[in-house]
Amino acid sequence: MIWDKAAKVYDFFETIYNKKVYVGTGVVVASMVKQRDVVLECACGTGAITKYVAPKCRRIVASDFSVGMLRQASKNCRKYPNVVFKKADIMNLNCADNRFDTVIAGNVIHLVPDPVRAINELKRVVKPGGKIIIPTYINMADGAKSAIIKVLEKLGIDFKRQFDMKSYMKFFEDLGYDSIEYHVVEGRMPCAIAVIDC
Repeated sequence: MIWDKAAKVYDFFETIYNKKVYVGTGVVVASMVKQRDVVLECACGTGAITKYVAPKCRRIVASDFSVGMLRQASKNCRKYPNVVFKKADIMNLNCADNRFDTVIAGNVIHLVPDPVRAINELKRVVKPGGKIIIPTYINMADGAKSAIIKVLEKLGIDFKRQFDMKSYMKFFEDLGYDSIEYHVVEGRMPCAIAVIDC
C-alpha cells in the first residue's frame, strides 16, 4: 500500500513543501474541539492533526486504513495518554451510531471512491448536536491540477477528486448541506476546513 510506504517520509515532505498549512490545519481544527469531547479522527495519517486535538479533548480515537501511518502516528503522539489508535476504513466504520461528540476526517475526501458514503458514515457516528470537521487540500487552480498533484499521481497516489474553494463548497451544497462554516488555512497548497453542525 502506497500509504504504508509513504508513512516514514510523509511528515518530512509536508513540512518541506507546505509547513504553514500542515501545522495551521491542526491548530484550527483543535480550536473547534471542546475539553469534554470524545473525538473520532478518520484518516489520521501520521497524527498531524491528532497531536493538536489530543490536548484539547477528553479522548480521541485516531484511525487510519494504513498500518504504516498508524505506527508513525503512535510515535508522534506517544506523550498523549488520551489517544487510542485503531485501524479503520472511513467507508465502513465499525462503531455504534451517535458515538462521538466530534468527528474529523482530514485530507481524505478527495481520495476515497465514494465520498458521499464516507460523509454518511461520519454523520452516522456523530452525536446529535455534535460536529463533523472535514479539512481538504484545495489543489486546483483555474480548473487544472497543480504541478505537485501531477507528481504525486505519478508516485501512485490516486486522487479521485480535485477541489478548488468553489467546487468544494458546491460539493457540500449538492449533498444538501446549506449552513456549513468554512475556514481556509492559506499556504502553498491551502486547506479548506468544512464544519458541519449536526
